[in-house]
Amino acid sequence: MADYDLEALWEAHCRCEFETRDVDMTMATMVPEPYVNHIPTMAGGVGHDQLKRFYKYHFIGGNPPDTMMIPVSRTVGSDTLVDEVIFRFTHTAAVDWMLPGIAPTGRVVEVPLVAIVKFSDGKVAHEHIYWDQASVLVQIGRLDPQDLPVAGAEAAHKVLDSSLPSNTLLGDIWERSAGKPI
Repeated sequence: MADYDLEALWEAHCRCEFETRDVDMTMATMVPEPYVNHIPTMAGGVGHDQLKRFYKYHFIGGNPPDTMMIPVSRTVGSDTLVDEVIFRFTHTAAVDWMLPGIAPTGRVVEVPLVAIVKFSDGKVAHEHIYWDQASVLVQIGRLDPQDLPVAGAEAAHKVLDSSLPSNTLLGDIWERSAGKPI
């Protein structure tokens, strides 16, 4: 790959998605036949027409107005960029790509999200987007964490503050190792 500023390319793409919310401008940042896969929900599209349809009707216009991404880390290779962010929004609108078929709950969601982005010829070629769907469902009240090893917003808070306690979901299992030789 030629010398492209992958960070600037990705940031321009994200501005089109989340700030200007312009589908045509977003598509212009991508190769002619891109693909996007939001792994937990398998939402996205393969090829220009399917992805443009997804962006137009199920992604760009559907994100709540207070949607924000809080940067955590970024790794840049020769043709790939990996972003780790906290994705935050108030569930005041249908978020088809993350919560398909679930009506707005008015609840705040904060979830660690990782985007793995491949570039070709100075354009976004594909995106693989990962997050913990159980954490999202706990935060909107659709999954009861009682007796399940799942976290809610505290998972995002732990990413931002390493001094928060570890192993809280291990409970008694963690306690059994206390005092054992290390």
